[in-house]
Amino acid sequence: QVQLVESGGGLVQAGGSLRLSCAASGRTISAYAMGWFRQAPGNEREFVAAVSRSGGNTDYADSVKGRFTISRDNAENTIYLLMNALKPGDTAVYYCAARRAPYTYTVRMSDYDYWGQGTQVTVSS
Repeated sequence: QVQLVESGGGLVQAGGSLRLSCAASGRTISAYAMGWFRQAPGNEREFVAAVSRSGGNTDYADSVKGRFTISRDNAENTIYLLMNALKPGDTAVYYCAARRAPYTYTVRMSDYDYWGQGTQVTVSS
């Protein structure tokens, strides 16, 4: 079992940047495809980005493509989400998630086995 802890959220003005981190413990994250999801008040949790176990393949929601970058450092047991050109619509709690091998990442929440507790991102206009 792996435990995930997100950090790096906060309050930022529109157009600004934040980098979220998701630190894993208990197991090495090289065994997991990883994803970021977010949930705004009153909305369902939605897919943001995902990365394969090696880091060689990524996927993004259309709403963040070109602005967000997901990456992973398996040696540090951490994944990252660099968010640029933030918009008020990006305001949400951001969650990282892990999916056990041999499966790769997907955009479906139900495919992921482990979740962090979330970190709040607030973008002011």
